[in-house]
Amino acid sequence: MARWATLAVLLAVVVIMLGAWTRLVHAGLGCPDWPGCYGFLTVPQSDSSIAIANARFPETPVDVEKGWPEMIHRYAAGTLGLVVFGLAACAVRHRRSGVPVKLPLFIAGFIILQGAFGMWTVTLKLWPQVVALHLLGGFTTLSLLTLLTLRLRKRAKGEETREQPRHAGVLAGFRPWLYGGLVLVVMQIAFGAWTAANYAAVACTDLPTCQGQWWPGGMDFRHGFDVTQHVGPNYLGGQLTADGRVAIHVTHRLGAVVVLVYFATLLTLMWRRRGNTGLGNAIRLVAVVLSVQVLLGLANVLFHIPLSVAVAHNAMGAGLLLSVIHLIWRHQLLPKAHTAAATHTTTMNQEVTA
Repeated sequence: MARWATLAVLLAVVVIMLGAWTRLVHAGLGCPDWPGCYGFLTVPQSDSSIAIANARFPETPVDVEKGWPEMIHRYAAGTLGLVVFGLAACAVRHRRSGVPVKLPLFIAGFIILQGAFGMWTVTLKLWPQVVALHLLGGFTTLSLLTLLTLRLRKRAKGEETREQPRHAGVLAGFRPWLYGGLVLVVMQIAFGAWTAANYAAVACTDLPTCQGQWWPGGMDFRHGFDVTQHVGPNYLGGQLTADGRVAIHVTHRLGAVVVLVYFATLLTLMWRRRGNTGLGNAIRLVAVVLSVQVLLGLANVLFHIPLSVAVAHNAMGAGLLLSVIHLIWRHQLLPKAHTAAATHTTTMNQEVTA
């Protein structure tokens, strides 16, 4: 199960990357129906199939080049769903052996909800609210699968919490700050999802300013973050005004600065006090992934959203989320400060009594 859960994590990353690719090549509506494509299991390519497809959906003529990215994304998502359902079935079957059961079942249920959001993304014509929630759902699925993998691997290896009295108490105070950092990363991913859903990534094409200004005049935050956009129009390419998109882009930039400063401070303090806790690699991983993610974000602006960089930016966003979750997991494996203190006190009492 640990190996299959690891495979599911890798598949989830691939699905996220394919979703970004589909969105960036403007193929989100490459197939106007769901789950098939113009009523077919694959993209219609023969003359007869294209004629049938155009007759079924006269308002959206077949575009094979845009249909395939959408269907490849769906095939990958469907494969991930099958793996998740298999994990859930295996967990139920072996529930008496102590494997996690509730988490796999919850993930299976969430996959069904995520599939519904995928359907609504198409049927509601890329309605930004649904697109953003669908993107966040993908990252949520990835996070849950990562937690399941960590739990299964811990059980398979028989890992136990190691006693490290000297340093565990010092690092215990970082736990709420780690959770705060996780919240910031999730919020930044949400801003990124909203930026992508409203096609605001190209609203600012210069650095470090935006349109030659540190604080662009006329930014319309109310319009940019209007979550009551009505259903009906085709949102391919976005419907917001330029001022609204600039407001979204600037907010995403500011969020990146906040995340960078927060983790630079937190990781530096943890690194200095890590001692022999074994957290060094986890801390280093977050630092490296965060640095690469910031560089990819800068490259997106400087080179005007090249496809490869933009897809990598989405993938590294997932990597940052996973690295932070991994750091929190490793931190939780450390003994609590009061346990270490109690052990030390008991030892001293025994020595005095002797």
